[in-house]
Amino acid sequence: MQQPDQDYVNWFRHSAPYINAHRGRTFVVYVSGEAVDHDNFKHLVHDINLLSSLGVKLVLVHGSRPQIAAARKNAGLTNGGQHGETITTAAEMSLVSAVVGQQNAKLEAMFSMGLANSPMQGSRIRTVRGNFIIAQPIGIHNGIDYAHNGTVRRVDAKAIRAQLELNSLVLISCLGYSPTGEGFNLAAEQVAGQVATSLKADKLIMLGAESGITNSRGERVTELLTKAAQRLVQQHQTQQATELSVYLEVLSQACEAGVKRGHLLSYQVNGALLTELFSRDGSGTMLVKESYEKIRTATIDDAGGILELIRPMEQDGLLVRRSRELLEAEIHYFSVIELDGAIIGCAALYPFAEERQAELACVAINSAYRGASRGAALLQHIEKQAERLGLDQIFVLTTAAAHWFVENGFAPSTLKALPAEKQQLYNYQRNSKVFTKALR
Repeated sequence: MQQPDQDYVNWFRHSAPYINAHRGRTFVVYVSGEAVDHDNFKHLVHDINLLSSLGVKLVLVHGSRPQIAAARKNAGLTNGGQHGETITTAAEMSLVSAVVGQQNAKLEAMFSMGLANSPMQGSRIRTVRGNFIIAQPIGIHNGIDYAHNGTVRRVDAKAIRAQLELNSLVLISCLGYSPTGEGFNLAAEQVAGQVATSLKADKLIMLGAESGITNSRGERVTELLTKAAQRLVQQHQTQQATELSVYLEVLSQACEAGVKRGHLLSYQVNGALLTELFSRDGSGTMLVKESYEKIRTATIDDAGGILELIRPMEQDGLLVRRSRELLEAEIHYFSVIELDGAIIGCAALYPFAEERQAELACVAINSAYRGASRGAALLQHIEKQAERLGLDQIFVLTTAAAHWFVENGFAPSTLKALPAEKQQLYNYQRNSKVFTKALR
């Protein structure tokens, strides 16, 4: 009997909580003009179609900057603003409208494809466009008239929601119109941010050239607080704004204004959107106002997650085996690290009040999340807990993590240093080493 691809089976099972969480949610997805012309865009269209089929309410905001620039060049138009930005004159609005119209037609055609044996087979996605963006002119800045370059004055959120309730995919471009009927060329990134904020969207997803933010070691930052993002933006204030800094500013402002999460992904990576939305670590950088990773006291509902976390370590003999019944009875001694609803770390503190000591036990971090100081953060949480209980010392029995405990302030000790009750329960077969740490 042929066995299924286990990696696929495991991925699909682990994506189930995200499928349930995303159903009925509102996502605003921004794609740059470069993304629309990229070879990977057809795959992105398939993935957006998949999100729609899973019950996600979608608004797609698309940029047109490189397409408009190419059309301007072909027409011999070269005027620019103070920092080289393009100024759209009244005569050029017809050119901008034509380019955007061509893009809209291209997108509608791509979302209409339902070929057999393709990812779009059986697709019933319906696209809708409209005058959802009310615009106003930028005006004159530093003596320069920005003519038909505009900004968002208001988003007709009620009209967009009505279309989303009909399960339509709402397409929004860089064009906006004033109450007097004038057309304006807007920055599509800003449009996406304003739309997400007005809709109180669950997510604002921006697809640019970069796969998120990297740290000084070149490692991808999976989660970034909005305050940290704003600091990064400020570092570029003396320079010409880069695509990355623009995206960060839009995402951080949207999150500060009530959008639950922002995501920065690369349109060049096939499957980046699905990986970001249906896996724990994603493929880009997620922006949040407050961290979704937290350390807290465990509840009875965490028992299953803790058991799943510690089972491999119990099987390797690194931790003492615990039954589910015992764990549930002792759950109030446990603290956990929770990331996006999943338990990725745990530790228990068993106090011996008379001796003013406590045992630190069952310290475990999911193997996929080690090396990021989570263990140290969990230990700090436990130590503060012990201090609140008025204890003076914590101790630990370990067979394999002696160096880690020494690195975190523990000192080698002896069995006689432990409370009498713990001495009596000592397992000589395990031959665990004893370490202690003073709290005061």
